[in-house]
Amino acid sequence: MTTEATDIATLREDLATAFRVAAFMDLNEGICNHFSVVVPGDEERYLINPYGVHWSEMRPEDLVLIDGDGLVIEGEGEVEATARNLHIAAHRANPRHAAVMHTHMPHCTALTMLQGGRLEMAHQTACRYHGRVIYIEEFGGLALDAEEGEAIATSAKSDNLSDVFFLAHHGVTVCGATVAEAFDDLYYLERAARQQILAQSTGLPLKLMTKDQIEHTARQIRQVMKVQAEEHFVVLKRLHPAPARS
Repeated sequence: MTTEATDIATLREDLATAFRVAAFMDLNEGICNHFSVVVPGDEERYLINPYGVHWSEMRPEDLVLIDGDGLVIEGEGEVEATARNLHIAAHRANPRHAAVMHTHMPHCTALTMLQGGRLEMAHQTACRYHGRVIYIEEFGGLALDAEEGEAIATSAKSDNLSDVFFLAHHGVTVCGATVAEAFDDLYYLERAARQQILAQSTGLPLKLMTKDQIEHTARQIRQVMKVQAEEHFVVLKRLHPAPARS
């Protein structure tokens, strides 16, 4: 097997695992939403999920390979228009974003439904995202055209440090250098949103951290994020093996 084939096989395994784990964690919504990853090489190619396969049953061979126009060049199935429009634009906007994950996961999405909804720096987990979040306030519909994808792309180009995009009335898009890193951010983002909403449900005001506390905690987390993400994903792959073909 060539090195390129090995790389693609690994990417397929990682991305399929991310889908299954996300379903186990209730981060998916029906058969909608989508994850993608860049396939290295001279040509513009991405692995992405085909429409109609439930995340819980996703196997490496179920993923389709698409080109820069969103056309399927390998695999069976169709790619949702919203997937093409969000993902291709997001990948092109920032070379760091090899993996792009779009979900309507419940607690993060709840924040996009609030007037002035923000991920507040009231817990150490939230500090992981300090300075890394962009809030896109204009809702562009179901992203059946390229408008919402371009909104992410424009924001990503203007702020090269951001990896997380809250889409008003819609959901979130989380980007990363690898599938493991993007998934780790996706997981902890939903945890942070859930912690915040649980705290706010008491009716008491949030006890926000100070600027110094936020910045210090963010630095500490970022020193170990990459290693933690890789180790976390190794465990998740072991716990959630691909289902056998029926």
